[in-house]
Amino acid sequence: MKTAHDILQLKQVTENIVHPDSNVLDALKAMKKTNQSYVIVIEDGKFFGVMAEKDYSQKVILLNRHSEDTKVRDIVESFCPVIQATDTLDKCLAMMEVFNTRYLAVLDNFTFIGVITMHDLIKDNFEEKRSNDALQF
Repeated sequence: MKTAHDILQLKQVTENIVHPDSNVLDALKAMKKTNQSYVIVIEDGKFFGVMAEKDYSQKVILLNRHSEDTKVRDIVESFCPVIQATDTLDKCLAMMEVFNTRYLAVLDNFTFIGVITMHDLIKDNFEEKRSNDALQF
């Protein structure tokens, strides 16, 4: 069974990282640059949270705040469920369902190593079915 570490090995090096004191506009620019729906928020080399498009829409746009004046730390979802690099993809899916999230922080010996997304799991499932010839067009 594949693990979170296996999924992270397939992903490109993470470039969508911002500091909590960055303004939201800069975080959105990082999302656009990497074509991601989220940014990883790191402070002093430690994982701080994940800011997703949903945070922006619900905590900036709908509250009539301004992207240039709002700090990432003010809207970021600081609680992000954590899994170990050795956890299976089934456990990842279960955690996403239990916590109603699309993102999981992955740790290896208490060190942050990346984020697994729902999209990563769907893509892996699709690739596995394709490689098993179970998917026909």
